[in-house]
Amino acid sequence: MTAALAQPTIAVEELSRWFGSVVAVNGVSLAVDPGVTALLGPNGAGKTTLLRAIAGLIAPSQGTLRVFGEAPRDNPALYRRIGYMPEHESIYEFLTGRQFVELGARLQRVADPREAAARAIETVDLVAAQDRRLRGYSRGMRQRMRLAATLVHDPPLLLLDEPLSGTDPAQRLHLRDVIRDLGAAGRTVLVSSHILEEVEELADRIHLLVGGKLAASGDFRAIRQQLNDRPFVVRIDAADPRALAAGLLEVDAVESVELDQAGHLRVRSRNVALLQRSLPVVAQRLGVRLLRVEPLDDSLESVFEYLAQG
Repeated sequence: MTAALAQPTIAVEELSRWFGSVVAVNGVSLAVDPGVTALLGPNGAGKTTLLRAIAGLIAPSQGTLRVFGEAPRDNPALYRRIGYMPEHESIYEFLTGRQFVELGARLQRVADPREAAARAIETVDLVAAQDRRLRGYSRGMRQRMRLAATLVHDPPLLLLDEPLSGTDPAQRLHLRDVIRDLGAAGRTVLVSSHILEEVEELADRIHLLVGGKLAASGDFRAIRQQLNDRPFVVRIDAADPRALAAGLLEVDAVESVELDQAGHLRVRSRNVALLQRSLPVVAQRLGVRLLRVEPLDDSLESVFEYLAQG
């Protein structure tokens, strides 16, 4: 196999991007191959910023980024090989679905916009609704028609930012199947999501972003195991810290509990989800009022958040 064939579709090396004093992405390195890959993380983790950099919409502040071996920024020829679907809706509600997808084809300078739109709309199974105006579509139908416009120029790389957001269960399953089929056909599909279980059956590989950093990579089981294996420290203030400390030592998720001179508890755990569920139960059973729960690990709050959402 030649080096050209062996290279990943997307290669990110120590990429950082900041906006003023805010660091959105911090030293991320990852590779994305054909198939479906997920960027997982809570809101504000840096997923959208990374996708926008890969799409060539923003330049990295530091580090290198290659798509099909080329830098994407200011590279119009490369844009023809990329389909980018942003999280927030960008549609003209007065257009029909077919007109909207054909507009995308014309903007991409497709030779036969009508034929290309017909193929894309058939792919997302919206032929029956293609002549209705977008203002009458449900959220899930809009997402599917937006996906049709994203792939109308037949790009080998698709960047989909929260494509399942706001869809009902039936629409979510349909979109999931469409995305999986696109990956199985040999395209590279990079999907962002903030829900771990949402990408379990969608992606072959997951990159977990927390606080702008790459926290873990692997399949669903590997990500879950890495989260559970990583120790976290939480500070807890309570009306009766000694009683709460004794109760928490009986919880399987708790490795150790320390009480400092100021009366603050420092709880060490390797199972964030179980600790999150157990803490209020123990406090209620003991009649101890919780005053404050604060993660001392920089990424813990985000991990709590997306585990709760999942």
